Amino acid sequence: MTSDLSDWPIAAAMLPFSNRLADGTPLQEASAEQWQPLFQEIAEAGFDRVDLSDNCFRPGDLSSAQLDALASVIKSARLVPSSISVVRSSVIDERHGNDHLAYSHRSLEAAARLGIGTVSIGLHRPLTEAQQRQLWFWTVEGHRDDPDDPDDRAQWQKAVTRIRELGQHAAELGIVLSLEMYEDTYLGSADSAVAMVEEIGLPSVGLNPDIGNLIRLHRPVEPWLEAFHKVLPWSNFWHAKNYMRDEDTERGHYVAFPAPMESGLINYRQAMKLAVEAGFRGVICLEHYGGDGLSVCAANQRYLRERVLPACRHVTQGLSQVKQPSLK
Repeated sequence: MTSDLSDWPIAAAMLPFSNRLADGTPLQEASAEQWQPLFQEIAEAGFDRVDLSDNCFRPGDLSSAQLDALASVIKSARLVPSSISVVRSSVIDERHGNDHLAYSHRSLEAAARLGIGTVSIGLHRPLTEAQQRQLWFWTVEGHRDDPDDPDDRAQWQKAVTRIRELGQHAAELGIVLSLEMYEDTYLGSADSAVAMVEEIGLPSVGLNPDIGNLIRLHRPVEPWLEAFHKVLPWSNFWHAKNYMRDEDTERGHYVAFPAPMESGLINYRQAMKLAVEAGFRGVICLEHYGGDGLSVCAANQRYLRERVLPACRHVTQGLSQVKQPSLK
């Protein structure tokens, strides 16, 4: 990365895209020719990097031949695959944890084959039926893991052990593993997330400081700036998004909805300066829910490149507590 930060890796998430083609064919089963328009659209929006979010298709479940075809398609669109985001595949899920652990290992192997240096995982679960019925799923509580519950301590240790296993595998492959912050999981607060990374104790394992996941909740939340101060020194990848938020604590009224990065509650100019000071050098993956998500993400990239990153050039660059990814 250059000293003026002009080449900071910024990737488009694939959240705005369906996991099925117009005819109903799962994207996972589509041909390389059918994948091509999707990546071309991302490139035409102004991106040169893409995060392979597994809401669209699952790289860890693609064959070697499919992965090679995927790499060729991405390259032909003049994109670089920067990261894989594994979502809602908790390795401590009571029913599917073993399968999710195996899938996470396969995702690391897929990343290595694709030349990707970052894989993000989390401890959040699939959406409940009640969440699926909402316009915004975060307005309804889902599964809850409580780091302060003594009865949950065995689950905490299971998470530490399994993520450490994945972190060791990642290190062997030259990849960094990032843990996505998400409400009501062991990564659902700044203190709990940092405690987990410290207990795992591997340089290859850091945090994905997705504070956007927390400020959108329709209930009291920890102050975003305090959270960033705590987690950025341990961060190695970043799902970045923003939300408008209104609170009336006297009435118990809390509401939030998606917003462009420059307009929402989080001041990303301030957050990015803190990140540089903390030694963060990871990929920034832009996400947005609702509307034309790709166009909003494209505008967010311009906001970062034209206004935020130039403001960070004179910030003293610090040293992270965890390894940062090797970037192409």
